[in-house]
Amino acid sequence: MATFNRRKAKSNVGVFPKAARLNKRAQQQTMLPGDALHPTEPKIRSRGIYLLPNAFTTANLFCGFFAIVMAMNLKFDYASVAIFAAMLLDSVDGRVARLTNTQSEFGAQYDSLSDMLSFGAAPALVVYEWSLRGMGKLGWLAAFVYCAGAALRLARFNTNIGVVDKRYFQGLPSPAAAALVTGFVWLMDDLRYVGTELSWFSWTITLYAGLTMVTNVPFYSFKEINFRKSVPFIAIFLIVLAFVLVSSDPPKVLFGLFVLYGLSGYVVYFWRLSKGKPVSIVQTTEADMPEGKE
Repeated sequence: MATFNRRKAKSNVGVFPKAARLNKRAQQQTMLPGDALHPTEPKIRSRGIYLLPNAFTTANLFCGFFAIVMAMNLKFDYASVAIFAAMLLDSVDGRVARLTNTQSEFGAQYDSLSDMLSFGAAPALVVYEWSLRGMGKLGWLAAFVYCAGAALRLARFNTNIGVVDKRYFQGLPSPAAAALVTGFVWLMDDLRYVGTELSWFSWTITLYAGLTMVTNVPFYSFKEINFRKSVPFIAIFLIVLAFVLVSSDPPKVLFGLFVLYGLSGYVVYFWRLSKGKPVSIVQTTEADMPEGKE
């Protein structure tokens, strides 16, 4: 009986040599130089930081440090202006990061640490050096309550950022608390008052600001204002008037504005309480979310 030699089937390379060469060439074009040596290792992205928003945060940090140095040199007007400058820079860095799409976890942590110095430690030291030093233990305890309140406020803000109604701050924001304390120092120093003559006023304001930061009182956040929306012409004119008003007498105008803001939270709190509305701004369920928010 005749037998026939069995031959193995040819591979695809033999059957379709042109297609195999094209496939191999395409793979070589998509591979990086390092992939040929380590084909199974994932590519590692370089871990850098964004320069622009962190530059504003660094300027904020510098202003807080500068305020401490000026307070130690008894130049309380310079110290107060530096803290207000830090407030302006703090309001800019986050918006710059969002506009340029350069948000990062590093930037968020760096911003919190800078805020702790500029709006926590610096105002406490400024008011202590200006007025509370002569009160002994009561003086430095009030300064510590303010400093601890700022630290707790920032820590709670970082942990509750995803469950809080964006229209309000939970407690007095630390920049506003710093403006309340150092604004009083700036105003009284501008009026040529000696800090030791106003110790109890300073003590009360410092304690009020420190405790209000850790309450659940809602303060309007102004985050609903859309700066990309067109506005009537009169709005630009009102902004010009605001600049003129502030520049006419910055210590009086700024301190007056932040006093009103520092009291506005309690007005909202008791108004909502009287209307039977929930006073907590922490969103525990989806029903607590404001309309149009997700």
